[in-house]
Amino acid sequence: MVAEVLEHLRPERGGLYFDGTLGGGGHTEAILRAGAAASVIAVDQDMEALKVAGLRLESWGDRVELVNANFADAAESDERPLAGALLDLGVSSHQLDEAERGFSFRPGTRLDMRMSAVPGAPTAADLLNDWSQGDLADVFYRYGEERGSRRLAAAVVRRRGERRFSTSDDLNEVLDRFYGPRITVQDRARIYQALRIAVNDELAVLERALVALRERLESAGVFVVLSYHSLEDRIVKDAFREWSRECVCPPQLPVCRCRGAALGKSLTRKPVMAGEDEVSANTRARSARLRAWKKAV
Repeated sequence: MVAEVLEHLRPERGGLYFDGTLGGGGHTEAILRAGAAASVIAVDQDMEALKVAGLRLESWGDRVELVNANFADAAESDERPLAGALLDLGVSSHQLDEAERGFSFRPGTRLDMRMSAVPGAPTAADLLNDWSQGDLADVFYRYGEERGSRRLAAAVVRRRGERRFSTSDDLNEVLDRFYGPRITVQDRARIYQALRIAVNDELAVLERALVALRERLESAGVFVVLSYHSLEDRIVKDAFREWSRECVCPPQLPVCRCRGAALGKSLTRKPVMAGEDEVSANTRARSARLRAWKKAV
């Protein structure tokens, strides 16, 4: 959704922009191309993605600054004011397509799912093998919205008592038994998504980044977020809505004691969805939801 991102960020205004999810570098390059006086802090915690995108962006010279970190850490560790910020959440196409990264439920895929391969950081297999039954049930329920989360967690614990989890085949075997012949691609996707979110602590990282980037936006700076599942979108929607309210005091208080003024306003009443042409060219865009917010002057 490059056109929609540019429509809201308006890089032709110039200034410093923050791309917290560099991926293949497409959004960063589009910002640089659309704004002759724009520069970008381009962040990715995936070192391999950073190297590949760095080659693509090499010709832009010092107008682009590459940072290897998760976007919350990068947002919090810098104080430079921003004309705009972009987060394109979820897993990149490169990560999904590379079997060794362990994000796919295709046969024989290693259960890794780390967006940043920090030595010693727990993988999805580690969670399945070592976390308590209660913690696994919480993961499946909170992040996978699985109503049978306790039963599924119990099935995982029984299975690891026989043989430890290592590849997608091990987890798929449990899911096949749990859901039976009616199992769908969506069922598998929800459980793999739940594990990925837990491995990378994605929702907590998103909440931190939203606040940090809001604080760094200049007056009239714009914040754009692309999310791909309801859990992310709900966090973004609630944050933008709360920031756009004049008063956030509890209703029982007779006098306003909070900030007394909205921090900005939402630019998108409802999430913007990808058009038919884009979905035809890239089926993963089907689930994309774009929300934008503008800081008060």
